[in-house]
Amino acid sequence: MNRRGLLATPLVLALPARAQGRFPDRPVTIIVPFVAGGSTDVVMRALASAATERLGQPVLVENRPGAGSSLGPAAVARARPDGYLLTQLPNSAIRLTFLQRLSYDVLRDFTPVVHLTGYLFGVIVRKDSRWRNWAEFVAEAKANPGKLTIGNAGTHGTPHLGALELAQRAGIELLHVPYRGEAESAQAVLGGHVDAAATTALGGAMVTDGLARWLNTWTAQRTRKWPEAPTLLELGYEGMVVSGPYGLVGPAGMDPAVTKTLHDAFRDAMADPAHMAVLERFDMNVDYKDSAEYAAFLRQVVPQEQALIRRLGLLP
Repeated sequence: MNRRGLLATPLVLALPARAQGRFPDRPVTIIVPFVAGGSTDVVMRALASAATERLGQPVLVENRPGAGSSLGPAAVARARPDGYLLTQLPNSAIRLTFLQRLSYDVLRDFTPVVHLTGYLFGVIVRKDSRWRNWAEFVAEAKANPGKLTIGNAGTHGTPHLGALELAQRAGIELLHVPYRGEAESAQAVLGGHVDAAATTALGGAMVTDGLARWLNTWTAQRTRKWPEAPTLLELGYEGMVVSGPYGLVGPAGMDPAVTKTLHDAFRDAMADPAHMAVLERFDMNVDYKDSAEYAAFLRQVVPQEQALIRRLGLLP
């Protein structure tokens, strides 16, 4: 090798190291596997905006609803593990792996980045409905099996399965009506298309506006925004707390340094005032877990979701 080649060699060898140190050098995309306008979409956009300031590159949100919220995880499982494509991972995308053949394995095909929060769930009816409380709703449902309707945000989503388990434990038979997202489900109650809806705090906004009434909430304690609504625990459903926790994951095999950069940015973004204000709006709590803690949490959640499906008799 001549002198010019020898001088050039260190520069050539240094290029990959510098390239690796520049992450991110282009936008990062988060797939939200739900429709735009729902609580998940609103919260994730606030988080993405805050993370943009910390990463120095745009963090984009792409909605890919449908297929039981599995489209985002399926796309990320196939993506290059470079950190530029992430997905929100809801429990519905985990439990669906036990209900049909999917292209991903939750414990094998993802790199957990950070755990974020969980939803507030409950059952609402119209403000002018004849049911003033859950006991009255149950009494009528027992007298008319299969006649009362309850909407949800999609088949096998957490509101659907939570309502199935609640009906099972209450000894009632309800007609479950799936919609394309929580906004449609809550609006169906106001329009009189269904008698009730198993919904998130997006439906709670209708309670605040005087349009709807909570019959119950599925939280461990009464909510800050709607303290008049009893929890399922108070109503005698022992151990029934449903929160739908979720976080962000990337493809398996991501560089630990890239994972840490993303983790740190989203961890800090969680405390951003604008993001915290959106969580407060939906009465959602920060449930931070770092990458290792989130991985351990998923190892617990996967068998729990399988047990839930078996308990409800939904295993194929």
